[in-house]
Amino acid sequence: MDNHYSIYICGVGGQGIIKTSTIIGEAAMNQGLEVVMSEIHGMSQRGGSVSTELKIGGYNSSIIPNRGADMLLAFEPIETIRGLDKVNSETKIVYNTHPIIPSSTDKPYPSVDSITKVLKENFKHVLPINGTELAIEAGSVLALNMVLLGAVTADDNFPLSKESVIDAMKNNLKPKFHDMNLKAIESGYKSIKG
Repeated sequence: MDNHYSIYICGVGGQGIIKTSTIIGEAAMNQGLEVVMSEIHGMSQRGGSVSTELKIGGYNSSIIPNRGADMLLAFEPIETIRGLDKVNSETKIVYNTHPIIPSSTDKPYPSVDSITKVLKENFKHVLPINGTELAIEAGSVLALNMVLLGAVTADDNFPLSKESVIDAMKNNLKPKFHDMNLKAIESGYKSIKG
């Protein structure tokens, strides 16, 4: 492996997307890898779309070209669909299956089963996970980002070790939340590894 890896992370404001990117970036640096990251906050204050683009390796730009992501990490089903312009046939698509339905719309939310079915029909590496449920089991819905971090470390092609991600988590989050976040990381990891 050449240690070049790009991750498009998307979700809804308040889900911890930026913190997740920071932890991945720090874990990469702790493993001696170069990392560049961009943030697109969107309407994060109001529950709007939020995304970050992160590249590990010797890249000059943090922007991931269309169809250029090695991984799409999505915190919400509709946000998964919004991120599909970044994926190609080999991209790993890891996404939380728990929807966040905006209160400001009268449009029906598509069924998550139909979203998953369409994704699996069109892409080889689709890894749905009910991260919200696992986060609640770990102690708080706020641990969703740690569940999803655990899930991505379970992928054999992901360039960072689970241990380096855990170290970066401990460095970025308050000690009183470490046990809960460790549980969340482990549950996400096991949900993919089986």
